Amino acid sequence: MLQEKLKQNNIILASQSPRRKELLSGILPSFSTQVKAVEEVYPEGLSNSEIATYLSELKAEAFQNSLKDADVVITADTIVCLGNKVLGKPKDKDEAIQMLTKLSGQTHEVITGVTIMSNKNKVSFYDVTEVSFYDLTAQEIAYYVKTNKPFDKAGAYGIQEWIGFVGIKEMKGDYYNVMGLPLHKLYRYLNEFVKK
Repeated sequence: MLQEKLKQNNIILASQSPRRKELLSGILPSFSTQVKAVEEVYPEGLSNSEIATYLSELKAEAFQNSLKDADVVITADTIVCLGNKVLGKPKDKDEAIQMLTKLSGQTHEVITGVTIMSNKNKVSFYDVTEVSFYDLTAQEIAYYVKTNKPFDKAGAYGIQEWIGFVGIKEMKGDYYNVMGLPLHKLYRYLNEFVKK
């Protein structure tokens, strides 16, 4: 089992997200969390999947000079893409409403880039989930923004919240990826990572 393979390691999840902590604990009961501040800026001209991967690597590189031999750090960055437009975290209520209005009745991509890094190795990957929304009324969007906390979420929504229960028409791909951590792929990459 994965936790047996990693028992000699100190796993660090570089995220304050309660959702990522909850998800990782589903496959790894023992890990710590630690975050290093990075400016989440990426070069122009990257594809959507390259943006998510670039940002996860940026977060991992912040740990480069502080990792001990037993440390393995996991970083992740989730972006929401409507066509070529990347929707980040909304700054305020108005921006959250604008984002959700754009997503209403549309299919968008949720992409999470993940980097696993130790002193010896580094591997990055990404996962893509297609999410289609029903048409949402202005009242539904306003209700969600008022009663939930969309401001720490890319695209201004959490699939595990009210809007996910009533607004999602179809989804292709990993549900957990939309929550912020593609667990199915991460489990397999971690298994390979400890073999090296």
